Amino acid sequence: MRSLFVILVLLVGFSGCVKKNKVPTAQSMANAAMHEVKVVEVVQTSQYTYLKVSDSGAENWIAVTSQEAAVGETYYYEEALEMKNFKSKELDRTFETIYFVQGISKQPIAATPETQMGNKPVKPALTQKEGISVSPAEGGVTIAQLFASRNDYSGKKIKIKGQVVKINEEVMGKNWIHIQDGTKDGENFDLTVTTLDKVMMDQIVTFEGTISLKKDFGYGYFYELIMEDAKLVK
Repeated sequence: MRSLFVILVLLVGFSGCVKKNKVPTAQSMANAAMHEVKVVEVVQTSQYTYLKVSDSGAENWIAVTSQEAAVGETYYYEEALEMKNFKSKELDRTFETIYFVQGISKQPIAATPETQMGNKPVKPALTQKEGISVSPAEGGVTIAQLFASRNDYSGKKIKIKGQVVKINEEVMGKNWIHIQDGTKDGENFDLTVTTLDKVMMDQIVTFEGTISLKKDFGYGYFYELIMEDAKLVK
């Protein structure tokens, strides 16, 4: 998913390069990483809200997970991924430059030790979905078992079965899927999976992929545990 948002952010349908978003010098001294932007245009899709914003006098596009937004509103955000020549299949439109943002706030964002020092784990803005109870895949593990014995699975390819609770498509070359199976280890109940395969919300899926620990994708996207390059198992 600092994420994804996850997050936050690995393309089916786009080619380009990724680099760190530059921070204007006029930003708040309380949080030098914070951007203050005013919305000029809003474009909604099923997965993302695309916002054309004015940032320190310059207009550019940012994208966040689908949410309500209105022209004229002021928002604040921190880390972003800059993507060149990003094509939205749903809009059939290519953005010459766009910034994928983990989240936006209507209030200024206070600086924290994590934002000042660099990597912080991505914590999904998700709750454990009620009513999910998915049996483990044959020869696989549960989410609780995976997190409880993470060191044993590090660098290994495993199978895991769960219900899709969140999808972020076409981000940094891959689809980012969140699954839950009803089990948890402490506060860990949600697994992020990167894949080229397509899934649907609430679908019960089995993935086979490699487990990585303390994975740093750069640009503020750091995961304590993630399944990478997964494939759907039928």
